[in-house]
Amino acid sequence: MVIIRLSRAGAKKRPFYHVVAVDSRKPRETRVLERLGTYSPVEDGRFTLREDAFTRWVKQGAQVSDTVASLLRRKRRSAGEPDAGAASAGTAEA
Repeated sequence: MVIIRLSRAGAKKRPFYHVVAVDSRKPRETRVLERLGTYSPVEDGRFTLREDAFTRWVKQGAQVSDTVASLLRRKRRSAGEPDAGAASAGTAEA
């Protein structure tokens, strides 16, 4: 199963994350299938995402981690977009 989650990068005490599509059975720091965006909590929470690639992975059945879903909701809320996309792209109920 493919999951869209954060992969940590950056220096000590200066975190930076890549939003990546990876096999869910692999550890956090592993070979990625595709980089979809970035998240920098140090720089005012800057979050970028390639929406076309994200949508393609979700349509193929990729699950979205809770953290990425939360960041996506926050981004859409600040942009004034409706929140319906984040709910449908979010994690499945177990």
